[in-house]
Amino acid sequence: MPLPFRDRHEAGRFLAGKLRAYQDRADVLVLALPRGGVPVAFEVAQALRAPLDVFVVRKLGVPGHEELAFGAIAPGGVLILNPLLVRQLGIPQEVINSVVAREQEELARRERIYRGDRPPPEVRGQTVILIDDGLATGATMLAAAKALRREAPKEIVVAVPVAARETCHDLEPEVDRVVCGFTPEPFYAVSRWYEDFSETTDDEVRDLLERAARQRVS
Repeated sequence: MPLPFRDRHEAGRFLAGKLRAYQDRADVLVLALPRGGVPVAFEVAQALRAPLDVFVVRKLGVPGHEELAFGAIAPGGVLILNPLLVRQLGIPQEVINSVVAREQEELARRERIYRGDRPPPEVRGQTVILIDDGLATGATMLAAAKALRREAPKEIVVAVPVAARETCHDLEPEVDRVVCGFTPEPFYAVSRWYEDFSETTDDEVRDLLERAARQRVS
């Protein structure tokens, strides 16, 4: 498939083709990093006939340059920092604390609106496929993997349609398998590889999760 992808749904169908070995397995759970990872993961879950849920992780963006991550947070108090970037940019501790506090509030908000009264998925003993729409620095994905590891899954698979090659290599020691559909050079940014990279809304996330749940029951 030539790049760029038309949209996240097309990217998800492409990625599903790389994950056929996980199809129709009772131990497989697809977890999306919201919001952009959800349309991708929806297509993967459909193709694999696996349950879909979200794993909320928040990037810690450099003030004034929020797309540049100096770290990430995940449920369970997981905090990942990039100490080299923090030193290079001279980000003071009080700024780090402020960004962390703000993102913790947003993480809790998203957990409430995406899951409602549903409990978090049971991952112990499961093969968890963690999906996002792409990997640049990999900070949020690393935070997600570290948080999930505490819950004793059988296997953690990171899967994305497009990523920076170095980031894929850096993640390999942290999880059981990394599936990067394309690793173009030079990479630039995830958005470069999508024709439509418009923001996924909270309503879209809820709709896709509800659709996936209904189809699992029917």
